[in-house]
Amino acid sequence: MTTPEAEPTSPETPEQPQEAAAQPHETAAQPSAAADGQAGAGARPEERLEKAVRAAEQALIEYEIAVETFRVEVENFSRLHHQKLGPMYARLDELDALIAEAVAARSGDPEDLRKADEARARVLPMPAVEELFHGWMDGDGLFPEAAAMLTEQPVRPPQRVRPSDEVRKLYRDLVRKAHPDLAQDEKERERRDEFITRVNAAYGRGDEALLRELLAEWAAGPVPEELRPTPSEELYARLEWLARRKELLSVVARELEESAIGSMLKLAPDDPDRLLEEIAEQLLAQVAEREAELERLTA
Repeated sequence: MTTPEAEPTSPETPEQPQEAAAQPHETAAQPSAAADGQAGAGARPEERLEKAVRAAEQALIEYEIAVETFRVEVENFSRLHHQKLGPMYARLDELDALIAEAVAARSGDPEDLRKADEARARVLPMPAVEELFHGWMDGDGLFPEAAAMLTEQPVRPPQRVRPSDEVRKLYRDLVRKAHPDLAQDEKERERRDEFITRVNAAYGRGDEALLRELLAEWAAGPVPEELRPTPSEELYARLEWLARRKELLSVVARELEESAIGSMLKLAPDDPDRLLEEIAEQLLAQVAEREAELERLTA
């Protein structure tokens, strides 16, 4: 679920892959000169097409890896932003209400009284969906922590916005080895789908130990069947499917990049965790300013 990453420390925002998945038809239609020579030397007629399919599959896997790693960063940043900075925003709202009320008490002006009421209303908003369900559910369903509790899985929220370099390396290795698109039959695809779901969950929590366990599990599992010769019609259909999948992933990547959190991450692509600290410092400064103003008004 992601694009190729240039290096572990670079921002993992999805980029357009430069390989066959981006333009599968062009790849299939323009085989290399070496492939031409092999075909002329007695290679199977569909060999060049098979090579194009393999290249498109690998390019799509790299793209999915990049999109998924960026999605995890966006989700982690959003959760940590709310967890770490939410109390500061709440304190600012409370101070704004107290300041507005102090001003209104001094002036008695109806307009100041109206502003004070509005400021106080912002401190006590209408309950959101998640508040109604006591933190167990939002508009998209159960929170990950709630689902973990119901399935007796340990609840481990992310520690950082961006998982460690080693966690990201393990994740990429696992996805490249076990990706469902490499399956040659439905039973194998189901096995890989289930396994990758576990891999994604471990990566989302930054769980290096579990990723290592999964890597060992995969290495000990059944060896996928060797690729069978595929008729040209099936290969063309495969290229069409890969192209459609790439288009869908591009939509997801664009939505992530254009979201409020994605836009914030662009401000500090090399160290998103530091961005949270900088925002916290700014909020603390604003809290100090509001408290000084409130003290002046109430002195």
